[in-house]
Amino acid sequence: MPLNGCHPKAEEQKTQELVPVEAMAVALKQISMALEYTGNIKAQDEALVYPKVSGKILEKVKIDGDNVNKGEAVVYVDRDEVGLKFEKAPVESPITGIVGRVYVDIGENVTAQTPVALVVDMDNMKIGLDLPERYLPQVSLGQSAFIGVDAYPREEFPGVVTKVSPIVDLDTRSAPIEITARNPQHLLKSGMFARVRLVLKEHKDTPAILKEAVMGKEPDLYVYLIKDNKALLRKVKLGLREGPYYQVLEGVSEGDLVVIMGQQRLRDGSLVDLEIAEGQK
Repeated sequence: MPLNGCHPKAEEQKTQELVPVEAMAVALKQISMALEYTGNIKAQDEALVYPKVSGKILEKVKIDGDNVNKGEAVVYVDRDEVGLKFEKAPVESPITGIVGRVYVDIGENVTAQTPVALVVDMDNMKIGLDLPERYLPQVSLGQSAFIGVDAYPREEFPGVVTKVSPIVDLDTRSAPIEITARNPQHLLKSGMFARVRLVLKEHKDTPAILKEAVMGKEPDLYVYLIKDNKALLRKVKLGLREGPYYQVLEGVSEGDLVVIMGQQRLRDGSLVDLEIAEGQK
């Protein structure tokens, strides 16, 4: 026994090197599995406006951006039928909405086949997507989707699945579906390019960790927990992944400290010099 009375193991632990690590607390998050697509936005109801008679455009009552009611005149036509008393003929909107475009000018000749205007109902917008057949069992009416557009890069507009075709295209092995979004402020415009995130699975208030915390390969995945300034190797079972986060099904709980930087130098039971990740101090 050493003359100073110290036990060799105690002396070894006292001089054991502290491994610097950074850790974060396991937090409860909403984790979802989603498909990402792009598409073009259209108004749910759009209608081209046609005259019932031939003639010249006599008067434009509405211009681009004006509100219009169903049956209200958009333009008037001077009928060119011989022998009839002069009477301007209204060209009426078939739906209530907003005049998206007036295609004709005063004095222009039109026929019953000439579109004179486009009217859109912008209260609800839609996006058509082609969904690969392997995902069809996971998609149903009313399922959540989120829409992003370049005009509002920090916003996501909620939508739902309103149509799922029962037919799969033989060439593409996909089926058309439709996403509808309410648009009370008319921020979404017909013709906009959109990015759509279609949520297939979603878990709320589930333990989540950063991907940097995870080591190993399926099915043997591990993290290091920190307790009493010691690193403890713990096997975990993961679920969904969204962005940089994994859902944790087994192995850790809310509030546990898991190492996200410095694991390479750790062993089970290593003493650590702990730093808490920025934003959790």
